[in-house]
Amino acid sequence: MKTLSRTTTYPFYSDIVFQCLDNLGVTGMHMTQSSMMMMGSKLDLMFLSENHTGLGTKYRWTGKMMGMKMDFTVEVTKWIPWEEKTWETIGSPKLIIYSWYQMHLLLTKIQNGTTAQLSISYRKPDGVFYKIISFLFADWYCKWCLKNMLEDAKKILIKNHSNNDGL
Repeated sequence: MKTLSRTTTYPFYSDIVFQCLDNLGVTGMHMTQSSMMMMGSKLDLMFLSENHTGLGTKYRWTGKMMGMKMDFTVEVTKWIPWEEKTWETIGSPKLIIYSWYQMHLLLTKIQNGTTAQLSISYRKPDGVFYKIISFLFADWYCKWCLKNMLEDAKKILIKNHSNNDGL
């Protein structure tokens, strides 16, 4: 298993930052839009639980990338409001560069804001072809995901709280 992480500081209270990063419309935005890193593809998101946030929330991503089917379910396994969240793939995910992944968000209150540390841990897939693809692209893709998730959140926080109600 390999883990990569990224940290960003936001000039907002932790409850505002957590609410933004807990929203799949924000953190999943990079996967729902066609981009070069998604090889021109995008994934569809479907919630499997009534609740869209909180412990036990489940959702499913489906689509194709490079002509290969992707279909995986994710469940929130740890959720401490305004502080920490963990979510991971469950079941038998159909992924290309991983066989399983887990994401972890940890917020820390600091003077004049909040620090968010976001990490992704993953296991390499089975099969020679998928192992080669993983070797070539997994870390690169992870770094891109982490960067986008944290930067998309920052843009939305600044847009929605530009009147300085964040601190």
